[in-house]
Amino acid sequence: MDALYRLCVIVAGGALVLISAVIPWGVFTRYVLNSAASWPEPMAILLTIVMTFFGAAACYRAGTHMSVSVVVRALSPPLRRGVEFLSEGLVALVGLFMVIWGARLVGTTWHQSIAEFPALSVGVTYLPIPIAGGITLVFVAERMLIGRPQHAGEADGGVPTPD
Repeated sequence: MDALYRLCVIVAGGALVLISAVIPWGVFTRYVLNSAASWPEPMAILLTIVMTFFGAAACYRAGTHMSVSVVVRALSPPLRRGVEFLSEGLVALVGLFMVIWGARLVGTTWHQSIAEFPALSVGVTYLPIPIAGGITLVFVAERMLIGRPQHAGEADGGVPTPD
């Protein structure tokens, strides 16, 4: 599970680094060379899809995703466990939705191509949705079966999981 988490962090981080290189190149070609390249903007959009979905899975496992816990912390321990169980179930539903509908989206768009990247299938660009949904489901199963990972991400510089 730690290796899968690290893979998500590396993929999302790599996408962010590439976005940080592609966007300035687009600006440079447009304003300095006076000949705008057509590919930087769609490439940045595709990389944003990768970064968003793999980053969300990693943040979920590390416990660094956005959450409102003020009300939950005010509840009694039995109620808190019930709300946390419900929360995990809702995350699992979202992951399942991503897997099922993401796979349908991939299948529907598989034979379409992107104008700026004719060799690239639109379906391939949507693969991060069902893949990250499946990874999120695995992370939910990990939490449900063995609990929150202890200090997920701490070894590679991440933020420790709040208790």
